[in-house]
Amino acid sequence: MKNIKIGLFGFGVVGEGIYKVLSQKPDIGVEVNKVVIKHLDKERNAPITLFSTDPAAILDDPEIDLVVELIDDAHAALEIVTTAIKRGKSVVSANKKMIAENHTTLIKLSKEYKVSFLYEAAVCGSVPIIRNLEEYFVNDKLKSIRGIVNGSTNYILNKMDENNESYESVLKEAQEKGFAESDPTLDVEGYDAAHKLSIIALHAFGKIIPYELILRKGVTSLQPFDFKYAKEKGLVIKLIAKCKTDESGELNSLSVIPEFIDKNTTLGRTNLEFNGVLIESSLADEQFLYGKGAGRFPTSSAVLSDISALRYHYQYEYKKGTLEYLPKNEGLAKFYVSFNNDYVVDNSIFDKIEEQYNDGKRTYLIGMIQWQKLQKSFILSNPNISLISSN
Repeated sequence: MKNIKIGLFGFGVVGEGIYKVLSQKPDIGVEVNKVVIKHLDKERNAPITLFSTDPAAILDDPEIDLVVELIDDAHAALEIVTTAIKRGKSVVSANKKMIAENHTTLIKLSKEYKVSFLYEAAVCGSVPIIRNLEEYFVNDKLKSIRGIVNGSTNYILNKMDENNESYESVLKEAQEKGFAESDPTLDVEGYDAAHKLSIIALHAFGKIIPYELILRKGVTSLQPFDFKYAKEKGLVIKLIAKCKTDESGELNSLSVIPEFIDKNTTLGRTNLEFNGVLIESSLADEQFLYGKGAGRFPTSSAVLSDISALRYHYQYEYKKGTLEYLPKNEGLAKFYVSFNNDYVVDNSIFDKIEEQYNDGKRTYLIGMIQWQKLQKSFILSNPNISLISSN
């Protein structure tokens, strides 16, 4: 078996981790030939001859078998990945935004040019969710997938719960410790989790779903008032990415919404930067996958797993299909809605209100809401209203 020669785009936390591991383990049979970065003047822990600012140094090199794409810019990543595939090079990527927004195109290209396009690291870091869905659950009918797939928001929610602090103060701490970006919008508003859920839904159910159609509400509107309610009930609040089928087995609803979780369950005990995913199937019942969702070595682990698989010419087969699909998002679900008393929420959004409370400053309502009605409402985009799934 010949050695794999890699062209690496990006030398940040993960890129440098990949380089270090491969340099220390020559027996793996993988060699980094070239690394393309933005600026050559930055000091790096690798020989200067390894680096270039010209993408052609990798894309035009016939000796490079595999392109590993680890940059933040989704538009630039798409250009890199599509060019590499058209040059007959397999690709490993960790860019979930780029993948979720261009999945159909990338699948068609990889099939047309007969190369592999792998992206385990794009979803849950070290947690092998994609490979398990592709291989282990291929003959088992799935019912639902629920999970914590964003470590930054999980860290923030965990600290808000523990310290009874506001979102703003916990975010600042998370940024200082490197658990949240300077601009955390993609994470805290649920976009990152929606991108990941879109990818998961394809491998779980064979459906390509535009991430924009996933019902989404982030964590920025949550208040200490909401966490106080949760504690009184023995619950914790988690940002849950969820897709499930209806009684006919058809994929029905997809959402990324804060949810009340029993603190003694597997998801309830998934804290800080860890990810956890529950897979419910007809035969295996429930399976739980757990691990670190971000960071140099957890993400490097997933990238290296894909690289290793390519030594055996591994490809995603999409055995459940690649059908472009618009989810129904039908049915009723129970939600908790809270807001300050100087703000008015139209109660007509509820089909039925089961509980309500006012402490003189803030009000909460709990009741049943139609999915389609919620999707069209102002609650999802309003920063003054907390929305928490209460099923």
